[in-house]
Amino acid sequence: MDAKKCLECGEKVIGRVDKKFCTDYCRNAYNNKINKESKNLVRNTNNRLRKNYKILCGLNTSGKTKVSRRKLFDRGFDFKFITSIYITKTGNTYFYVYDQGYLELENEMYLLVRQD
Repeated sequence: MDAKKCLECGEKVIGRVDKKFCTDYCRNAYNNKINKESKNLVRNTNNRLRKNYKILCGLNTSGKTKVSRRKLFDRGFDFKFITSIYITKTGNTYFYVYDQGYLELENEMYLLVRQD
């Protein structure tokens, strides 16, 4: 019977018949390589959401504040990254990053709100 080889390093695998890796290190290294692209996408998206959330929290300390688009941009806010959208009965569209939201007003101003 041929000895099985580790999928990561090629060393001989000792143990159960269905074992694929010689060590936990090799198993983790192999799976990290396989999932690298999808993990990077999730990590980068979460980082952008976290940054947007911190910006909104920093600007909206009272629970309801008006700020300019420029102020949001200057702090690095990215309008492409949100977690939800809420449309009111009157047709206003609020964009949320977790519990921090914003509504676009006239003259490049935004109303920042916190959802309770």
